[in-house]
Amino acid sequence: MSVRRGGEQPELGEVRRDPSVVRAWADLVATARRTVADGLVVGTSGNVSVRVPTEAGDVVLVTPTGVPYDRLGPPDVVGVDLDGRRVLGELIPTSELPMHLAVYRATDAAAIVHTHAVHATAVSTLVTELPLIHYMAAALGGPVRVAPYALYGTEQLATHMLDALADRTGCLLQNHGTVTYGATLDQAYDRTAQLEWMCRVWLTASSVPGSGPSLLSRTQVDEVRDKLRTYGQPG
Repeated sequence: MSVRRGGEQPELGEVRRDPSVVRAWADLVATARRTVADGLVVGTSGNVSVRVPTEAGDVVLVTPTGVPYDRLGPPDVVGVDLDGRRVLGELIPTSELPMHLAVYRATDAAAIVHTHAVHATAVSTLVTELPLIHYMAAALGGPVRVAPYALYGTEQLATHMLDALADRTGCLLQNHGTVTYGATLDQAYDRTAQLEWMCRVWLTASSVPGSGPSLLSRTQVDEVRDKLRTYGQPG
């Protein structure tokens, strides 16, 4: 897109054609479909979003409400600004838009994945914090909290979620599901998958009669968090 003079604003049609928006929408749809394929959501439950910088300001692309992901294509792009005003598309954004916008306003998140994953949702009904069953809790910033229940799509739910996300990149929503965010869609998705796996491990270990799982200390998890800073390939 060309640079504009004197505070001129790009037309929304130009934003829609912005290559970064086109790529981000394609990646978002692929990620949303992956949540279904991997069994993290059923039907049209859950939602995905990504924040895209444009000349017109940050645009948050989100999955629309009530539309199966396999029906979404390039013409179905849905975008809002950080105040929730729809700036792209004709479809209505996800009902959980307040939750997504709350994360973007409060953090440097570039992508968010919300699911109704079975094991994570089950754990959210049992505890107020996922027990430290595995050191990969450190990848989410520490012990994973459970946000108290609130009606879906409400500011109250968004507030509870932000409290649970303090110094974390993922949380559980009581009797509801999961929320994770990251610097990319892949990272947000990987954190969701990791959280669901940890919940499954804890439920499996806890189901053995006459025995309870050993748990890690917060000090042990903090040690892992420090070590993870140098994990992976350079760059």
